[in-house]
Amino acid sequence: MHPLLANRTLLTIYLLTWVGLGFAMAAQLVLVFSLPFGVALVWAMPLSVAYGFVCLSAWWVARAQPLGDRPPVEAVTAVVSATLQASAFLAGPGTAYGALLARFGGFDLDRTVLLQGAVLWFAMGIPLYLVSAMVHYLFLALERSRNAERLALNNQVGARVAELRALRAQLDPHFLFNSLNSINSLIGSDPEGARRMCEGLGDFMRQTLRLGSRDQVTLSQEIALVDRYLAIEKVRFGERLQISRALEAPALDCVVPPLLLQPLVENAIKHGVAGRLEGGTIHLAARRLADRLLLEVENPVDADAAARPGEGVGLENVRRRLSATGAREARLDVTRTPESFRVTLSLPAVTLKEGGGDGR
Repeated sequence: MHPLLANRTLLTIYLLTWVGLGFAMAAQLVLVFSLPFGVALVWAMPLSVAYGFVCLSAWWVARAQPLGDRPPVEAVTAVVSATLQASAFLAGPGTAYGALLARFGGFDLDRTVLLQGAVLWFAMGIPLYLVSAMVHYLFLALERSRNAERLALNNQVGARVAELRALRAQLDPHFLFNSLNSINSLIGSDPEGARRMCEGLGDFMRQTLRLGSRDQVTLSQEIALVDRYLAIEKVRFGERLQISRALEAPALDCVVPPLLLQPLVENAIKHGVAGRLEGGTIHLAARRLADRLLLEVENPVDADAAARPGEGVGLENVRRRLSATGAREARLDVTRTPESFRVTLSLPAVTLKEGGGDGR
């Protein structure tokens, strides 16, 4: 069905347009045949409205012969053929209708006027149908353009989702391999510690699967997940790993992408605790300043230690995840001093109530 017929408002506007054209066609009859305007209007108006519905056939012609998909000559031939047929339809019934008006309506329409009127109807039908065909081709071109934009957007969203899933999948094996190596090293020297680490690892992985499937989680949920991770690493490093926190209550209600802090904390432990004989303290901070959420992960550094392989991978993963989640207003800054290495995340401060979602 023609889309115009499904929209009453557009259909009304379309018919009113053809009513206006009916007045114009009646004026043409007055000029050519010197007919009284009332006679010309009775003859022209029904034909104009009827021809308006005939011109809707250009919709199917344009769809059957789209421009760009086939040689232009095929589309031109189809449009010309449809135009001639539609104009013939206007001329034939138009002449027959005039004859009925002359015979039963008492209108002064002799044979000469009827025959010349047939030519006039045919001549007027050609440009009207061609304009209709042009409008329909333009409409279909706009429709194809919108569909192409929609498809491109869907592909872009699909690519972002695939990238995000790939990044999430990359985090789990990376941490899992490190944890399994730690468990392996504890089995001989500390079996009880290895058992606790296995239990903690299982609990952490369950929570990772639960939260990782969501689009966003509250910062308090993200911190709880980080705490489970730190409990595992505490078994591994013992007193060498210390944690300090400065978490403000308003910040904990804000939402963040899931599994955002864990790779930063893991990176801090790897480069700020694991390589230092005395270990170190990992500092976590979160505060809300107006419409911004500020997160900090800080670890000590050994100024004399050489750069270790893999440095920067965790930070790059976080940057890519922020990009994949569409957090364009997010910013990740790194500050390095001789004594410390600090990563600062600045995100829009949005709570679940403000965001209108449930975090799932």
